[in-house]
Amino acid sequence: MKALTSKQRAKLRGMANGLDTILQVGKGNVTENLVKQADEALTARELIKLRVLETSMVTAREAAEELAEETKAQVVQVIGTRFVLFRPREKDSKITLD
Repeated sequence: MKALTSKQRAKLRGMANGLDTILQVGKGNVTENLVKQADEALTARELIKLRVLETSMVTAREAAEELAEETKAQVVQVIGTRFVLFRPREKDSKITLD
């Protein structure tokens, strides 16, 4: 998957604005179960927002990059303890970036 352009990233950030945080990274950090949940959520929604709890030993940036790598997604943005991941569907993607 090629890297997002700044224009595409801006569009995704705008779309992510209204999203609720659906997953949290806790003191177990990025677990196999969290990767599985994130993978399923990306398959269903393409764009998801996550949060790193204060009890976690990783930063939001570290968690975002690790989860993105594990799920073959891209990090859209990291702000404070929250981050947004994006992975387009191969078929019938609801989000167009052109």
